[in-house]
Amino acid sequence: MELKQLPHNHNENTNTEFIRKQIEKVDNFQIIADTFKQLGDTTRIRIFWLLCHCEECVINISAMLNMSSPAVSHHLRPLKNSGLITSRRNGKEVYYRAADNEQSRLLHLMIEQVMEISCPEE
Repeated sequence: MELKQLPHNHNENTNTEFIRKQIEKVDNFQIIADTFKQLGDTTRIRIFWLLCHCEECVINISAMLNMSSPAVSHHLRPLKNSGLITSRRNGKEVYYRAADNEQSRLLHLMIEQVMEISCPEE
């Protein structure tokens, strides 16, 4: 891309070229948008927050949220596909928990800071 002068010069010597190069990477911004879409639903936020604190099966999640198992499964699928949660099978039962990655940790921290709550003591 050709370097163009910005319409307004505010005499702020920022890293304009670096910013321009980053802003052109639309795919990176799409990843972030897709992640936040997962948390655009109150139920998904509640499920994600719950799974940040414990590993649970669909039946227990359903009971805690007073929802049907199919409805909970419907919300778990996109959370898992986005990498925010993981699952493990033990016989016929599948257990879910927050993924052990930076993305999940940051979202967990953000939720708790916005809601002004703390993790329960373990």
